[in-house]
Amino acid sequence: MAELQEVQITEEKPLLPGQAPQAAKTHSVETPYGSVTFTVYGTPKPKRPAIFTYHDVGLNYKSCFQSLFQFGDMQEIIQNFVRVHVDAPGMEEGAPVFPLGYQYPSLDQLADMIPCILQYLNFSTIIGVGVGAGAYILSRYALTHPDTVEGLVLINIDPNAKGWMDWAAHKLTGLTSSIPEMILGHLFSQEELSGNSELIQKYRNNITHAPNLYNIELYWNSYNNRRDLNLERGGDVTLKCPVMLVVGDQAPHEDAVMADSGGQPQLTQPGKLTEAFKYFLQGMGYMASSCMTRLSRSRTASLTSAASIDGNRSRSRTLSQSSESGTLPSGPPGHTMEVSC
Repeated sequence: MAELQEVQITEEKPLLPGQAPQAAKTHSVETPYGSVTFTVYGTPKPKRPAIFTYHDVGLNYKSCFQSLFQFGDMQEIIQNFVRVHVDAPGMEEGAPVFPLGYQYPSLDQLADMIPCILQYLNFSTIIGVGVGAGAYILSRYALTHPDTVEGLVLINIDPNAKGWMDWAAHKLTGLTSSIPEMILGHLFSQEELSGNSELIQKYRNNITHAPNLYNIELYWNSYNNRRDLNLERGGDVTLKCPVMLVVGDQAPHEDAVMADSGGQPQLTQPGKLTEAFKYFLQGMGYMASSCMTRLSRSRTASLTSAASIDGNRSRSRTLSQSSESGTLPSGPPGHTMEVSC
């Protein structure tokens, strides 16, 4: 019980006084599927990958990741890595609205844009951090370009295509709910939406009154038409890199991820996610001298007691004892770490 109490930490730790955010440089590059905009923070570090993020539907890189990367404890991490934040086409701030009938890229095609970004920046490897649709896109990219992905942090990923029942339910929901409400139902649990907290009100207002709402709907449609990733444990289709699966306690994706899913942990639990990310990086051989905090020590004890060996692949679990059938397979030399926030 003492360990559980240690995990309950208030998630309020902004930048320290006088600690200004890193300067950002925004770029756009043409790809076979249209233009894509991305923002770079920091400078490349020798022999280190870039942290490469991709946001979920209804968000852009700022509304999805700013709370996490401006969190106080995250500064130790971002000082050691260059960051690339991708905005899906038409999601960047001030994006013009696409014309009616515009053919928005599929999620597979969005993944195929990533090599153009890395070639433009002359970056060779990345650690991907994706949420929802962004997690799917990064996973698809990792399957086709495994040599360029050193690790993946996948938050609330659904690796499966929609089945007939899902498709029918989606169509029925569309008859009674607006696009913003359906997207909010994707981002947050029904309990969170009913609670109508300040965070929910903020994101409901942002999505409902977004000037690029038509663009958001196109991204939403591409997400709902995604293909199955067809990941199989021990099969030919596996993620070859270490993977950290992150789910919150109330997210609407628990059946897909088969864990204690939650809403948007990068928004509501940046401290816990930062500690888990730091531990994940240390497991990959980076930031070995970083200090372990109380939360990280608590997680370490949990991870040690729950670790298991499956052939020559180690598997770490944090605060979650979920069925192996519901996790993303990660083949040697990778490992999978599950985090519940």
